[in-house]
Amino acid sequence: MSRRALTLLVSAFLVLALGIVGALSKVPYVVLSPGPTEDTLGKVDNKPVITISGRETYPTDGELRLVTVAYQGGPNAKIDLLTALRGWIDPTVAVVPQETIFAPDRSQEQVEEENTVEMTNSQDDATAAALNELKIPYTTVISVVSTVKDQPAAGKLLKGDEIVSVDGKPVSEIEAVGEAVRARGPGEEVTFGVVRGAQKLDVAVRTTGEKGKAMVGVTMQAKYKFPFEVDINVGDVGGPSAGLMFSLGIVDKLTSGPLTGGKQVAGTGTITPEGEVGPIGGIAQKMVGARDAGATVFLTPADNCAEALKGAPDGLRLVKAETLSGAVRALDALNTGKGEVPSCG
Repeated sequence: MSRRALTLLVSAFLVLALGIVGALSKVPYVVLSPGPTEDTLGKVDNKPVITISGRETYPTDGELRLVTVAYQGGPNAKIDLLTALRGWIDPTVAVVPQETIFAPDRSQEQVEEENTVEMTNSQDDATAAALNELKIPYTTVISVVSTVKDQPAAGKLLKGDEIVSVDGKPVSEIEAVGEAVRARGPGEEVTFGVVRGAQKLDVAVRTTGEKGKAMVGVTMQAKYKFPFEVDINVGDVGGPSAGLMFSLGIVDKLTSGPLTGGKQVAGTGTITPEGEVGPIGGIAQKMVGARDAGATVFLTPADNCAEALKGAPDGLRLVKAETLSGAVRALDALNTGKGEVPSCG
């Protein structure tokens, strides 16, 4: 065998060996890539993304697309070295340490469950924000999510209880409940006025103490009672980052005239009931997904603008969104050609 042939044979063997090692070597990284997009004015699995019952709605036009990030890896499905290497050389994806997505004290199942809860909460907050934008009144209730085992509230306050008062004083915010409990000394009794099904009850709970502060061991959640039903269907999507696009979709359906002016608009951002838009992760991948879906306008949380400018795809206009009201005004300005369109640049 000639020296050249031997060299080629050895090289081929080394490449094969490295390929096998790369395929078998698992690494603690997660690959983030552009995920699917969904039009909040359209349908998922032949069902409208947003369905409003009990209130007049109006025809819409154009698209308001939420964007997502897909991931490979995690504690239960670590990626191999070759997958990580391919990700590092692909400008449309990101390879990040596993702990940035999955905290060491959280299993993959717990993270996915938390994402599901965050999605549900974001839908409620988005509805509240849209109704606030349209000056449609609704009420807020404080609901018991769970109690801590072996803590005073366990077995006394039940999941689904609505807390309406503490020691006879009406409460409408979670913070007010906590303040009322902490105003007591450890070992003192607190009386919760609750609505349980069709019953109104007074539930007495004796506090315990931690670092001198009274507590009862209850987890609460603010829930809203809207004057009509808003149902949001997005399939297998989690997390809170679609809040802004849900709110815009609801506003569009509840007002005459298309909010987008027929344009293909995508965007992202968390939303508070007061309409404040918050930052999200994976902005680079979400922009790529938006452009691939045909969007020409991308609503960008103000806190993500600097990062978004570094990797915005050609043909995608970045519109800065700080509040729901601001996003509505920006879309109106784009539609009519009148008014300011805030830019990330």
